[in-house]
Amino acid sequence: ATMAAKVKTTSASVAKKRIVVVDDHPTMRIGQVEMLNREPDFTVVAQAGTASETMQAIAKLKPDLVVTDFTLPDKTGLEMIKDIQALHPGLPVLVVSMHEEFFYAPRVLRAGGRGYVMKSEGPEKVIAAARTILSGQIALSPAMAARALESFSGQTGKSGTAPEDKLTDRELEIMSHFGEGWSTEEIAQKLHLSAKTVDVHRGHIKEKLGLRSTPEFLRFAIRWVAARERSS
Repeated sequence: ATMAAKVKTTSASVAKKRIVVVDDHPTMRIGQVEMLNREPDFTVVAQAGTASETMQAIAKLKPDLVVTDFTLPDKTGLEMIKDIQALHPGLPVLVVSMHEEFFYAPRVLRAGGRGYVMKSEGPEKVIAAARTILSGQIALSPAMAARALESFSGQTGKSGTAPEDKLTDRELEIMSHFGEGWSTEEIAQKLHLSAKTVDVHRGHIKEKLGLRSTPEFLRFAIRWVAARERSS
């Protein structure tokens, strides 16, 4: 009975992004709901304390974003993200967690989540991350991006040569845009190419770097961008 799903259909809330907030601690959840509802461009349409309540709320209310804790009583956040992506492909999920361990952020991205913020980073970071994700990008703090990168080190470039040595300038440009969280369509627009051409380039990059799947390619691209930002 933790779902408060009163959806207003006044003209003022039409443009607002609809959010479902998930946390098994009621006080933490209420705090997040109030914080998000104070923003002029957000409206929380439901709150949930379990994964099953979350899935019901998503099916019923078709939100734009899910903001969830990592640990839930009936499932891990990772399992729930996988369920969400299977049933509602492309619905963005932001994880807000107590866990600081560096391997959680990459795992969240691997499962299909779009961002990770630590609860200790404060409300402004959650709001900023929500906006970043809703604009189609991936939200990781610089520290998290660096840590995620470290957790993957040793798995990059299978043959030991840097991607810069293997890829053309255009391929590097396309890979860096993917690493920044842009979609194929957005990259095509940015570079005045067709989406098909971007896909062909991506295929060449995967082949040259020995990356078997698109998720593996995206993880590599994210790590590569983070490494470049850290060393610059």
